[in-house]
Order: sequence, then C-alpha cells, then structure tokens
Amino acid sequence: MDAIYQPIIIMRKIKEFLIEKLIFLCGLASIFFVLLIFIFLLKEGLALFKIVSPVDFLFGKSWYPISEPAQLGILPLILGSLLVTFGATLISVPIGVGCAVYIAEVAPGRIKELLKVGIELLAAIPSVVIGFIGMVTLVPLVKNIFHLPTGLTALSGSIMLAFMAMPTIVSIAEDALYAVPKSYREGAFALGATHWQTIWRVILPGASSGILAAVMLGIGRVIGETMAVMMITGNAAVIPQSILQPVRTLTATIAAEMGEAVVGSEHYFALFAIGVVLFIISFIINVGADLFLHRN
Repeated sequence: MDAIYQPIIIMRKIKEFLIEKLIFLCGLASIFFVLLIFIFLLKEGLALFKIVSPVDFLFGKSWYPISEPAQLGILPLILGSLLVTFGATLISVPIGVGCAVYIAEVAPGRIKELLKVGIELLAAIPSVVIGFIGMVTLVPLVKNIFHLPTGLTALSGSIMLAFMAMPTIVSIAEDALYAVPKSYREGAFALGATHWQTIWRVILPGASSGILAAVMLGIGRVIGETMAVMMITGNAAVIPQSILQPVRTLTATIAAEMGEAVVGSEHYFALFAIGVVLFIISFIINVGADLFLHRN
C-alpha cells in the first residue's frame, strides 16, 4: 500500500513546494516593483534640486510653473492637501467608527448583512463618479448655503472624500472589533456592565490599535485621491485661509499638469518631485498604520 501511495505523496509535496515558492516570488516581485517605482521617481524628481533648492520647493508660496522664471513652491499644494484630508478625517472617522461599532455589536443579522453590502458597494464606486455627483449635487448646495461665489471649495472635497474613506475605516475597524476576545464581553457582563458600557469601556479600548490603523489607512486613501478632488475643490494654487475657499492638492496638480509638461523641463521635474513627496507621505502613513495594527 505504501508503494501505491508514495508517488501521490511525492507529487503533493512537489505541488506544495512549487506553490510556496510561487507565493514567495510574488511577494518579492511586489517589493521589487515598489522599489523600481521609487527609484524612477527619485531619478526624475531629484533632478529638480539642481535648479531649485529643496527649501524653496517645499516652502515656496507660489506655484507658477510656466512663468519666466518658473516659481515652483508647493506649500499651497501641501496645505491644500492637508486641509482637505483634515476635513475628510473629521467627517469620516466618527461616522466610520460608529458604523463599525453598530455593525459588529448592535445590528441584528439581517441589517448587518445589508449594511455590509452597502459599504462594499460604496467602496466600488469609481472616484470620477463620486466627483461628478459632487459637482452636480454638493457644489451648488455648498454655494447656496454659505453664499459663496463658487461651491468648488475644500469643504466640498472634504465631504466627498469622507465618503470614499469610510468603507476602508468601517471594514478594518469592524475586523478589529470582531478580534476582541469573547471572554472580554463575558467578563464585563458578569461584572454587571450594560451592553453600552461594555462597548465603550471594554471593546473599544481592546480594539484601539486596529481602529487607529483603520483611521490611518483611511487618511492614506484620502490623501492619495486624485479625480474627485480635481473636480470639486476649485484647483486654486493659493494658500487657503479657510475651508470655504478653493484649493489645489498635490495629486490634482500632477493629474492636471503632467500631460502639458515638456519632458526634461523644470515643470516636468517638479511634478515628479511632487510624486516623491506623495510617495513619502503615503509610505509614512502605511508604516504607521502597520505599527498600530501590530502593537501589543
């Protein structure tokens, strides 16, 4: 009998070995491609600093890339990105975490499944569609409510990006809440705590690292968004004084101007340098989220 099954066992081990090596190679390939992208960005972006100093580039207040001489300060773009991201975070985090708590701890089975499907559908909507919906519905509403010359403002971008960040926040926060050991709930109930006291004082603190990771990944989703912010934030490269003013973000600048930049020009290299800044910001956010997620 052993002689009959021996070839089958050998073939199974060979298949397992090949699958393991294939998965390992896929992991190495993803790291390799990310490194290639970063090296390419550095190669093109750092060429700008032979012409413009890093301080003038990062803290310059004027972005006029086709003027003579070109003014390549990205401080208005950085502040625009931060303002939109901050506004979207203020909106999406309370709603997203609250929705995750409701789905994981409160909602009955039928409603829970419907909410999960709705969140998945929201995540599947393309950003250009969300931007179009914002232009048609939200922008006129903001203009009329606040009596503004235009509704293309940082507030409009923040509201729409909040809806784009919420599926990420809800999904990861919900997983973090489910990961809290069942014994924590049973112990709290045994001590006389109510359901809401258990959620507030036991489950949320127990899932805090996962919730923080969800928030940071949601922020990363917002700061890397392009089409929606380009369509509804006004694209004004000025230092914003309030959230009711038009702004321009780093991502929208690359999307709007890369097609018009002359290859090898200062403008071309400046857009790649903006890409380097975005890459570093996204890397920091994702590393921070990973550290929070695996914090003991």
